[in-house]
Amino acid sequence: MTTALPDDVFGTFDTGNTAWVLISAALVLMMTPALAFFYGGLTGKNSVLNMMMMSFASMATVSVVYILWGFSMSFGNSLTGDDDIWGLFANPFSLFGSDQLMATQGDDVVMWGGDGGVPAMVFLAFQLTFAVITVALVSGALAERVKFGTWLAFSVLFVTLVYFPLAHMVWGGGLLGEGEHSFAAWIFGTEVVDGETVAKVSPIDFAGGTVVHINAGMAALVLAVLVGKRLGFGKTAYRPHNIPFVMLGAALLWIGWFGFNVGSELGANANAGLVWVNTTVATAAAIIGWLAVEWIRDGKPTSVGAASGIVAGLVAITPACGSLTPVGSLGLGVVAGALAALAIGLKYKFGFDDSLDVVGVHLVAGLWGTVAIGLLAKDTGLFYGHDLRQLVIQTVIALLALVFTGVLTAVIYYVLKPLGWRVEKEEEARGIDASEHAETAYDLV
Repeated sequence: MTTALPDDVFGTFDTGNTAWVLISAALVLMMTPALAFFYGGLTGKNSVLNMMMMSFASMATVSVVYILWGFSMSFGNSLTGDDDIWGLFANPFSLFGSDQLMATQGDDVVMWGGDGGVPAMVFLAFQLTFAVITVALVSGALAERVKFGTWLAFSVLFVTLVYFPLAHMVWGGGLLGEGEHSFAAWIFGTEVVDGETVAKVSPIDFAGGTVVHINAGMAALVLAVLVGKRLGFGKTAYRPHNIPFVMLGAALLWIGWFGFNVGSELGANANAGLVWVNTTVATAAAIIGWLAVEWIRDGKPTSVGAASGIVAGLVAITPACGSLTPVGSLGLGVVAGALAALAIGLKYKFGFDDSLDVVGVHLVAGLWGTVAIGLLAKDTGLFYGHDLRQLVIQTVIALLALVFTGVLTAVIYYVLKPLGWRVEKEEEARGIDASEHAETAYDLV
């Protein structure tokens, strides 16, 4: 049952900030089709449509679910004033359908962040796009072997049981945030700031290191292990069928990521400028870090390596972009690129088929970016403030996110197992575009 909104959530919005967040939401939404090109180019020519459709399907299912109960589960209590459920998620029915965000009082509208901020409906639009791309990211670990219907069911269950609670825990005042009932408060105690009781040392996740990248990367790892390897894994050389697609996808992801990171400031201000600079320089440094590893290890720098370095740098700077100096961002980026380039080989060492290196890029770079805040944050990091506490809480939050996502993803896998995860071996060998969609990407006859 929906809940009436209190009077104090109504206010006047800032047109400049609102315009910027709307533009940012459009940029982030563009990232999912960009990811479709990135992933599609990396797959075989007979499975590219299925790979791209997994991203487009995420846009369809998650957008619908987010409007119905996703925003309510993630952020509803911040507007209604109700208690959440054990710090894990907000009531999915308190703002069911999101219609209440259309309410007005005279010229005032339902706000997110009070006067001078943005309307709650605009904040919903922005956050919806984060949920969409998180689910789409997971698909890269399952390329060329999973039933499309099972993927659709997974996208609904994963976003409901894993993404929405994690978004609430980190950004909505839950267990992994800065509130008085969070893990940070339990570890380091609380203090009163502007009349609100918060943890003395708060975890930092500016735009989604835990919520998006550690989450998607850990889910990808669990599913890659449980779903199993592609036919011929370890024996067949899987080559990208269209490297220009990969480069195009990476370029559009980089552009869209300014909405992802800079938009998370929820305003057009000086700190937004810092976030823009940090996002750019960390990504550039990550390209250099990745190519350096390739050059030394393999003798040649590759286009796919440069594109992958872009993504690794963007992933790593996401949680840290509002807390680092530009020089700190350079250091974070170059390490992220090198670590991810080395990490993509883990699937061969440990025998799991992470098809498009979601684990190597998103999980590893996401972990590095989240934990490195404890080293490089300009005010509280170990290298700047000489205090271990930020490093401790960043590590704790990253580990808790890993466990939460890992366990629930495994549960979802087994719940959906009766539907069947894998296509038939013959269909997989031919490429699954024809069997799953009755189409081919390239009609060469």
